Formats: sequence, structure tokens, C-alpha cells
Amino acid sequence: MAGILVIAHQPLASALEQSARHVFSRDPRCAEYRLRALDVEPDADPALLEQRARALLAEADDGRGVLVLTDCLGATPANVAARLAQPGAVEVVAGANLPMLLRALCYCDSALDALAEKALAGGTRGIASIGPTPPPDGQSSVKDNDLARLQDQQ
Repeated sequence: MAGILVIAHQPLASALEQSARHVFSRDPRCAEYRLRALDVEPDADPALLEQRARALLAEADDGRGVLVLTDCLGATPANVAARLAQPGAVEVVAGANLPMLLRALCYCDSALDALAEKALAGGTRGIASIGPTPPPDGQSSVKDNDLARLQDQQ
């Protein structure tokens, strides 16, 4: 199973890890996930971050590669993650969010390149504008009342 390392601004990396473990807490495979997190503090030394990231990368890798998820393209966490990238061994995807991580965990048995694609798709599909929910049956909403008044006036 491919490993996953989240590198993000503090406290996002550990929050994503904890949230994913919460979501999958009833999944017997949860204990097997090779998921690691590196929170980047505001004044962190990039050289030391890279050393810590490489150590976590080694922990997460069982020989099938590691997917690195990072938050903001161009920021320190992403710059550190980019230095870890190795074709076929370490794939890096920016824009980390919880849907991306959950999708990656669901497909962690996939080949690394396919895993990166699945994570990217999960992250993208997890972003949406959500409007108000319709009222329960038998009740009207303000919009319904406004529409009825407009129709009566015509």
C-alpha cells in the first residue's frame, strides 16, 4: 500500500490526518494506513523541514512509493514537498483538502501515478458551492412565498 505524507501549514497537516483517521476509524485497514503529517510552523527553517519530511517519507514508504499532499502551491510546505518528488517513487499534489486525502486513502492500493490522479479528482470534486436545502414537505420557503406573490401580481 502506498504511503501518504501531508505537508501543510500548521495545524492543517495534523488536522487532516486526525480527521481522516476519525472518518475511517471503523475501517479495519485504518491501522494499516501509512499516513504521516508534517505541520510547518511560521518560522520553520526549510532545510530542517526537508530533513523531517525525508524522515517521514521513509516511515511512510513500504517500497510502493509515497503520495505527498501539500496545501498552497508556491508556499514553503509545497516548496519542501517539491524537493521530495521522484518520478515513480514520490508524487506531489498541491491543494490538499480532506476529500483529497480521503480519496487517496480509499485508493492507496493503486499504483502511485493512479493514486495521484484519484487524489486530485477527489479534491476537485470535494469543492462545491452549497445552497440552502429545501424545506421539509408541507412547508414553504420564503422563496416559494415570494414566487407565489409574484405570480399573483401578474
